[in-house]
Amino acid sequence: MKMSKDISRELWIILNRTRYLIYKDRQKELNKYGLSVRYAGVLGTITRLGGRATIGDLARELFLEPHSISELLARMETQELVKKVKDAKRKNVFSVELTEKGEQAHRESRKLESVKDIMAALNDNEKAELWSHLSKIRKRAMERLGIKSEALFPPSDYRDL
Repeated sequence: MKMSKDISRELWIILNRTRYLIYKDRQKELNKYGLSVRYAGVLGTITRLGGRATIGDLARELFLEPHSISELLARMETQELVKKVKDAKRKNVFSVELTEKGEQAHRESRKLESVKDIMAALNDNEKAELWSHLSKIRKRAMERLGIKSEALFPPSDYRDL
């Protein structure tokens, strides 16, 4: 189906506004646990990476700048959600691990009731189709930004989860 006009801008607006609404609802849900969406993302990423991650690991995974990750981790460390661990081999490098409080916060943050309810608007076929379309868009954006990533999360194909 050929569109009569280029609606790329309007698609970007609806995608961005939809993302914002879901983000806002998710933040409302996480407020019960004293977490932000970004904190939950960092906690989940550290867990998925085996319980330990460097600033570089987190920056690559979350598509954020290293200085943004550093600031985020500093705030999370103050709240005792994460702790820095010096690298035994490289003196100026450290990793970040979850504290017991961080592990508990991560478990609570995984409930995702708001996201599940919103995504229930789509059936399984529509979810698979949306996954495919968003993966293509993500790939093109990464190409434009010169970002290379061998192992993306979530993967480009939902069957690879």
